[in-house]
Amino acid sequence: MADNVKLGIIGVGQIGKMHLDTYEDHPVEVIAAADIDEAELERVSQQYSIPKVFTDFRQLLKIEEIQAVDVCLHNNLHAPVTIAVLEAGKHVYCEKPIAGSYADGKAMVEAADRTGRMLGIQLFSLFSLETKAARRLIDEGHLGEPYYAKSIGFRRRGRPYVDGYGTSSFVQQSVAAGGALFDMGVYHIAQILYLLGNPDLETISGVTHQEIPMYQDRQQHSHYDVEELGVGLVRLKGGITFFIEESWALHRGQPVPSSEIFGSKGGVRLSPFSYHSTIADMETDSTFDLKAANVRWHRCLPDTDAYDGAQDHWVAALQGRGPLIDSAGLALATMKISEGIYLSSSLGREVTRQEIEQKSASRAVEV
Repeated sequence: MADNVKLGIIGVGQIGKMHLDTYEDHPVEVIAAADIDEAELERVSQQYSIPKVFTDFRQLLKIEEIQAVDVCLHNNLHAPVTIAVLEAGKHVYCEKPIAGSYADGKAMVEAADRTGRMLGIQLFSLFSLETKAARRLIDEGHLGEPYYAKSIGFRRRGRPYVDGYGTSSFVQQSVAAGGALFDMGVYHIAQILYLLGNPDLETISGVTHQEIPMYQDRQQHSHYDVEELGVGLVRLKGGITFFIEESWALHRGQPVPSSEIFGSKGGVRLSPFSYHSTIADMETDSTFDLKAANVRWHRCLPDTDAYDGAQDHWVAALQGRGPLIDSAGLALATMKISEGIYLSSSLGREVTRQEIEQKSASRAVEV
């Protein structure tokens, strides 16, 4: 086992504390934390035994022994802080989405390339048992050539703040930049792109909605101005059709649809996990014991634990136990698709990859 890695964390709010909880089960020393909320910073540093604290994150970057920094801030702060950390010579693990816009995410990826530092984005869906099982089926040719995929995320009535959980920061463009697509869609879209090999985007036709009534006082206090539903039809390179539906709130009953990938030889449904094909001229539907497979993989295949979760993988990559999955590239492609849905919805027509790239503008907040 490689030595413990020494980390800093910027942002100790709800997400930051979740990351710190996970690090406690890993060979990690969190030696410094930064947050503008001095009282909460002090409380968290005592709870997690973090020796150094700063209200100015730039002071944290001066600590030479820190190898990497975990950025747990609001979306529009991701780019400026991440770029500053990379330019200080540290690797970065950033909370999803990659940023508040494609332009900002692209600047982050370019900064990582320029500095030679690793950039990881928190995409837990890449490490689910369902993703691993689907990846094996695809890699071994059981789907043939994929040509149609669906990314589905569903909540019946689960909008942040207005439906009773989380803060209003989730539902304001000025802070979060987007709604359901940026909050939960990033996981489902990136998962499908990963399984497809992240093919290039060609065109998007999309719409967004905010239709279902809210408690008036919460609507007024939250300044809610993001989508509760995003829908897109995406054309990907290689003739792949990609349908996207992501909802925070939607009047849908059971059964709930699932993300799926269909190929020339078979199709896979991710939840509940199943495989569908034709064998000996007979249609077949298959289920799998993923838990038993996971136990065997851990017993027999080296470094399987390096892919148990997003932070497990990040720490393993810092230890040199294997290459980092390109979560930043997947997150950037996901951002381009999400922003394309917004652009198509506003223009009322299909848009191209080039239009999305050209019209994307920075949403970064000055730090």
